[in-house]
Amino acid sequence: MLDMSLLGGALLGRLSFRPGGKPHQDPLPAGRHKLGIAEERDAVLIVPQSLKPGAPAPLLVMFHGAGGSADKVLPFFIEHAQQRGFLLLLPQSQFPTWDLVIGGNGPDLERLDKALAEVASRFAIDPSHLAFAGFSDGGSYALSAGVTNGDIASHVIVFSGGFMSVFTQEGAPRIFIAHGLEDEQLPIETSARPHAERLRAAGYDVSTVEFKGPHRIEPAVVTLAMDFFLGSLAAQ
Repeated sequence: MLDMSLLGGALLGRLSFRPGGKPHQDPLPAGRHKLGIAEERDAVLIVPQSLKPGAPAPLLVMFHGAGGSADKVLPFFIEHAQQRGFLLLLPQSQFPTWDLVIGGNGPDLERLDKALAEVASRFAIDPSHLAFAGFSDGGSYALSAGVTNGDIASHVIVFSGGFMSVFTQEGAPRIFIAHGLEDEQLPIETSARPHAERLRAAGYDVSTVEFKGPHRIEPAVVTLAMDFFLGSLAAQ
């Protein structure tokens, strides 16, 4: 049997970032910011006006779909961030889609590590509300990275994801999977349903939403996903 520990953590998709450290730089003001981790397709951070000063902040990391960008998915989430007071981090793939989709963990995982570390250098992150989310190829990336790094991601949110590539499992993130019944690109029968079944069999807490529609982000489903992510905060 192959000892997976002989492979480097990055090759297995493991992040070196760990939440819980104290910020050592000044927080960024409310607004949209580039993080300065790449000259092209830099990660974007949205800091809402409603962020509670001094309190650990929820963080949603949203991965775009193939051929996409931060601006393609931002409109679906920015109002939720503003109204509900969470940091919104939007990494951008170095290539037309994410490294894991093309051929394995590599530069995008490295950039994600740097982006998370940069955010944590300026804001205290709530480790109980740190979500990996994504659409399409980004959904596949969020699911794969979230299960692989479940000791970092408390929640995993998948909008119409296609596959799950996991070599090692850590932690026990709660998982939300949404998929259209009429998805012409990634049929629900070969993606969301078997993923949910496999994850439940492995002991994960999985919530699923099947909606009438094709391969797209549904605003009403995004609202459900944000309730899933932040629901426990409402009672605090």
